[in-house]
Amino acid sequence: MDHVIALRPLQDSDPKLLEAAFAAIGWCKPQEQYLGYLAEQRAGARVCVVAEVDGAFAGYGTLRRSSDYPPFRDEGVPEVADLNVLPPYRRRGVGTALLDALEHEAAAHGPRVGIGVGLSADYGAAQRLYVQRGYVPDGRGVMHHDRPVAPGALVPLDDDATLMLVKDLR
Repeated sequence: MDHVIALRPLQDSDPKLLEAAFAAIGWCKPQEQYLGYLAEQRAGARVCVVAEVDGAFAGYGTLRRSSDYPPFRDEGVPEVADLNVLPPYRRRGVGTALLDALEHEAAAHGPRVGIGVGLSADYGAAQRLYVQRGYVPDGRGVMHHDRPVAPGALVPLDDDATLMLVKDLR
């Protein structure tokens, strides 16, 4: 059975819904985060896209027009940030649909888009998806809080330990 994936901008009614959906799977994603995204969306600093499958919330993604990651920011590379698909909707095209929309938006402003991906197995599905879509490492190595990790340094393998990737949109 085919399921209908619908995409739409983040709306005022979404923060509470998103917080509850992620709390139901044990993730802490407070309403305040999404209220901030709404403010950035209104200011034109961030694009926020919500995905629904057959009318039910399935995931979301955002595109920062100016990245917090200094090399992307300095080079004018927008960054896909905070892409999340609820587990029951993974491997059903939701992440692909979100990335299609965000990459289309990025392409309207330049030839490349960036994305960061965590290093732990929790990010395995995202790592595979991004490589399959043509993202490659930016060549700067592992980052922690958007800063390079020096050889031999010890950092926690948490959500802030990332590899930054870029994709040519031309």
